[in-house]
Amino acid sequence: MTERPAQRTPNRQLAALIAEAGFSNAGLARRVDQLGLEHGLDLRYDKTSVTRWLRGQQPRGTTPALIAEVFTRRLGRRLTAQDLGLDACAPVYAGLEFAATPEEAVDIISGLWRKDSGSHAELRKIAFTPAGLVVPSRDWLIGRADDRVARGEPLVRVPAQGRPGVPRQRGAAERGPGQKVTGGDIAALRSVGELFRSLDDMYGGGHARQALVRYLEHECEPMLRGTYGEQTGRRLFAAAADLTRLAGWTSYDIAAHGLAQRYFVQALRLAQAAGDRAYGSYVLVTMSRQAVYLGHGREAVQLARVAQQGVGTNAPPVVQALLHAVEARGHGVLGEVRACTASLVRAERALETARPGDEVPHWARFFDEAQLADEFGHCHRDLQQFRSAAQHAERSLQLRAPSYARSRLFCRVVLASARLGLGELDQACALGAEAAGQAAEMRSVRAVEYVRDFERRLEPYKDAAPVRGYRDKVAALG
Repeated sequence: MTERPAQRTPNRQLAALIAEAGFSNAGLARRVDQLGLEHGLDLRYDKTSVTRWLRGQQPRGTTPALIAEVFTRRLGRRLTAQDLGLDACAPVYAGLEFAATPEEAVDIISGLWRKDSGSHAELRKIAFTPAGLVVPSRDWLIGRADDRVARGEPLVRVPAQGRPGVPRQRGAAERGPGQKVTGGDIAALRSVGELFRSLDDMYGGGHARQALVRYLEHECEPMLRGTYGEQTGRRLFAAAADLTRLAGWTSYDIAAHGLAQRYFVQALRLAQAAGDRAYGSYVLVTMSRQAVYLGHGREAVQLARVAQQGVGTNAPPVVQALLHAVEARGHGVLGEVRACTASLVRAERALETARPGDEVPHWARFFDEAQLADEFGHCHRDLQQFRSAAQHAERSLQLRAPSYARSRLFCRVVLASARLGLGELDQACALGAEAAGQAAEMRSVRAVEYVRDFERRLEPYKDAAPVRGYRDKVAALG
């Protein structure tokens, strides 16, 4: 990579930290390259690169931030690019970090909200990177809830009446008024989440995603930077985690996969600040679903298993069923019949033990017989067990409420693919045309891709009359 011209003096700060960390020049370069892969960057640094840095050359772009993160992980304390004698550059690919503190988590996610609200076109081009799943899921699994999240009225040291260093309260001009967060504020966050969730289910993630991001920036961030006690703070972080996961989910639905991945990682960190282990497992489930969609079956299975391990066996039966079903989807993508079947059986048994009076987290209430049948249908389709896929997809469509319009569309495409696999071309094309019509009414790239996947399966039959009829119906959608 191209470097800026050398400075006149050697970088003694970097040299001291290399010695403290016990790195060789080659070892540091290798770790920077590996961390770059986690962030979707293909870097090619070597020991000669590090020698140049020590002589005073400045690495370009996001590399100073990556070098600082390497030392942070090695030495166990937060270090910045400036601490290393390097020019700081806001990393374009930031967001995959699992923050060390709640304050840092707020800084990272609020920065992501602001960037997304202002220039989302750039962020939507960021690539998804499977390597970026490893560190956050590991840190969540071995981590504990933060000891303290409460915030009082913040103080800063600024000159006051000609006397430098006199502490005074931070005013609105610097960081907002430090509003006191109430139970009503948190209830409002929850209500907004339900509103955007229903819009997403019915019309697709692209319908109101930007409005959700702006709400997070303008309403949620001031609360996180406000004043609250421990109990209120935990509830606030839980609500922020839920909205952040939803921002990631809607980004995923419009195929902004790298951005979605970053939202999911930050939602996972906010859930840890909330002390909500079960919700953290749900975020990992969401990450696993994205990995399944992108064809990363091995990573999907690993995420599901980390979620299971992290939440333990005391979770409600519905949550256990969800975790096993998501693992099954990963095995299905990999074509692992026995492992997929075993996970589906565990999911089915867990759901059978659920009772009407059980306390179920709000985020898991969608997982019912209709959803389980949907998971079965997808798995059997992926395993090319088309008769079973058709039976479960039909059952899901019979049970699923109309408000889950996008999920019903996905299930209808699964049924169409199963009918096609069974040689029932007329039924398959009729179901596919119905799904294509619904996809045209949504702002969901995933819906469109489901239909395109079905169309790819139709290719061997492209000259058949039912397929020509299908193409005519789709063309008429305009």
